[in-house]
Amino acid sequence: MDVTRDGRRWRIGTSSEVAWIAGRTVPGLSITTAIPPVYDAYATFHPPDGVALDAHERAVIDELAEQTPDQPWWLGYLDTGAHDIVFPLAPTVPLYWDWRYLLVEAGPRQALTWRTGHMRGEGSLPDLFFPADRSWLVSALWDDTWTDIGGSPSLISALHRNPLVNARPVGPDDDALPPGLTRE
Repeated sequence: MDVTRDGRRWRIGTSSEVAWIAGRTVPGLSITTAIPPVYDAYATFHPPDGVALDAHERAVIDELAEQTPDQPWWLGYLDTGAHDIVFPLAPTVPLYWDWRYLLVEAGPRQALTWRTGHMRGEGSLPDLFFPADRSWLVSALWDDTWTDIGGSPSLISALHRNPLVNARPVGPDDDALPPGLTRE
């Protein structure tokens, strides 16, 4: 199925696009609850104190785009029933604990501009996104106020070095909760 926005057609994803994630995460408090244990490095990130949300989100996308060869990205929007999923009439796919996600094949620009707010606030970032080559995965679970990422050590290092991103490297078995934040 395709949908139209911004004067062009966008492909809606199916369960096959997230089959590599489904059933491969591990329930618990570690980062592998959101990110399958298939990456060489992991981190969590959230907006640092005193940094505007749009500056934080742009820094995240800029770092990811710089580290990723030109290719489509899959953007996933969790359908909570109360938050913007960009294409509300498009079919969704189950992931994690049968949560419904709308998946659309787009790119970094759309990740920053399509959404008008989500469960973590007024930001625009999708709840789940990754490039077509699956070289990294970003996922913010329903009840978390931070975001998880798995990818290459060089990607995690670049995110960690950027003070606007506020990334904290973690091991696959470490508690994903960033210092200073609480679980809902």
